Amino acid sequence: MKTRCLVFFCMFSAFGSLYTQNAGTEAPQTIRTTGISLRGTPKYQPGFTHVDYVNPDAPKGGTLTLHAIGTYDNFHRYALRGSCTEGWEYFYDSLMTGSYDEHDSLYPLIAESLEYAVDYSFIIFSIHPQAKDQEGQPITAEDAAFSFNTFYEKGVPQFRTFYNGITVQVLSGNRVRFDLPEPGDKEKMLALGGITIFPKRFWEQHNFSEPLVTPPLGTGAYRVKDYKMGQYVILERVKDYWAADLPINKGQYNFDTIRYDYYRDDTIALEAFKSGEYDIRSELDIEKWITQYSGTAFTSGLIIKEEIPHEIPRPMNAFNFNVERPVFQDRRVRMALNYFLDFEWINKNLFYNQYTRTRSYFQNTEYAASGLPSAEERAVLEPIRGQIPPEVFTKEYNPPITDGSGFIRPQMREAMTLFNEAGWELRQGKLVHKTSGEQMRFELLIYSPSSEKIAIPLQRNLARFGIAMHIRMVDVSQFVNRLRSRDYDMLDRGFSANSYPSSDLAVSWHSDYIDSTYNLAGVRDPALNYLVEGIIAHQEDADALLAWGRALDRVLTWNHYVLPQWHTSTFRVAYNPKLLKPHVRPRYSLGLHTWWVR
Repeated sequence: MKTRCLVFFCMFSAFGSLYTQNAGTEAPQTIRTTGISLRGTPKYQPGFTHVDYVNPDAPKGGTLTLHAIGTYDNFHRYALRGSCTEGWEYFYDSLMTGSYDEHDSLYPLIAESLEYAVDYSFIIFSIHPQAKDQEGQPITAEDAAFSFNTFYEKGVPQFRTFYNGITVQVLSGNRVRFDLPEPGDKEKMLALGGITIFPKRFWEQHNFSEPLVTPPLGTGAYRVKDYKMGQYVILERVKDYWAADLPINKGQYNFDTIRYDYYRDDTIALEAFKSGEYDIRSELDIEKWITQYSGTAFTSGLIIKEEIPHEIPRPMNAFNFNVERPVFQDRRVRMALNYFLDFEWINKNLFYNQYTRTRSYFQNTEYAASGLPSAEERAVLEPIRGQIPPEVFTKEYNPPITDGSGFIRPQMREAMTLFNEAGWELRQGKLVHKTSGEQMRFELLIYSPSSEKIAIPLQRNLARFGIAMHIRMVDVSQFVNRLRSRDYDMLDRGFSANSYPSSDLAVSWHSDYIDSTYNLAGVRDPALNYLVEGIIAHQEDADALLAWGRALDRVLTWNHYVLPQWHTSTFRVAYNPKLLKPHVRPRYSLGLHTWWVR
């Protein structure tokens, strides 16, 4: 323990101070600091004036017009039903916030400093004396405690599960303390700094669980100026936003107004963009980028078209199986269905060979598993050997590969072997269950024409094999409602990018979070619980985390919870030349929040 304390003292000697509360007692030593990192030290040290990826002298003013697909029916992102408006993330600030060119670091925002026990048993945030909500009233420790308790009591179940046992108390008008049920979890302790802060006097008059049909009182940089429910919303920058010149905010939030216009579908939205109806568009559809981003607006300079390479971790975009459905409970069935997604044909005929197949839940990071498990990974995996696919130990995972001709008979033979082992056989041109005689059939839930375009080749290949996949397109609201109620067989969704293995993985893969909307597969697996818990326990040990993260990646990929899709490591952006951007882009973002109007 003495060595551990010395390590932390050295780590924070330039960024905080170590002191002992109640000398002569057994109270843990406490560190005071203004910034903190999960591993190592924060990039930006005390006295920094702004982050590297902004223009600190960027002018304020002008309007940024954006687009959204579908509709919205409320202004409350954390309601348990309904579809919230775009731009909601600008309504509120958190106690602390991170930068976009590093991981795991927190800097002052509503809280100007913090102090915490070296054993991570508690943390105290000191609210900035100038912190004010959007009506100019002070933000207090009461607001922070109220926000935590409200999330805990009335928010989504995964919040309550993650923060189970944590208590909060108001020490004074500007000091709030959180006590963890057990010491040792630095990641969970730091996560408290990211809690959204609501004005208590507003939300104690409203039901937090229900949608909000009028704009809220917030604590952030923007508030709602005007709206027409479901059609558009206009946000205005709070002119006297107290945190505008904090080092972590300097050079950001430059637009006076941000307008979101809603469109029924993306085809209409693209035509509206080319007509100058909104200002910037990040294109994910390669075919559209190559074939439709042309015309007078582009050749005349009214629209700038730009490709920006990056190395940002990529999400696991995929067709997701709901393994709670009987048809997908057998891993061999899921494995067999992977042979019908002909990426090489899709990439050549639809995407101009611009995509790369995704093969990891940590794509573009060092945590992506490759080759066979290292000795360190085998040590992690050995205790669960009998609970995980045997291929984890003997083969490198890669999705099936075709020759791109559209002829997939070799892949179909591989699939048939797996189907037979799982109890399915071909009868009169249909794949049926050997016992019940029922044809294999399931529904793919989507909400975008772009999804339909890539689903149809999959549907066609399955039909050739006697499998009936029905493509069900719904609007965004229906999609969200069915997602929340887990009313789907398969959906086009995927998992967000993981820059590193963290406790965030629990809400997607740990059994305690089975009710989470992020647990798309509906998995309840002791082996995954073990791996996620190991990742959480090794957050401060970089070498151990590497082994645990790669081990998890192997188990997830070999369990075939998804049909992996594809990714690109390039921003494809078209925008109005009135928009200017800093010379340096944040490493992990396009950085639109740092742009400004010419």
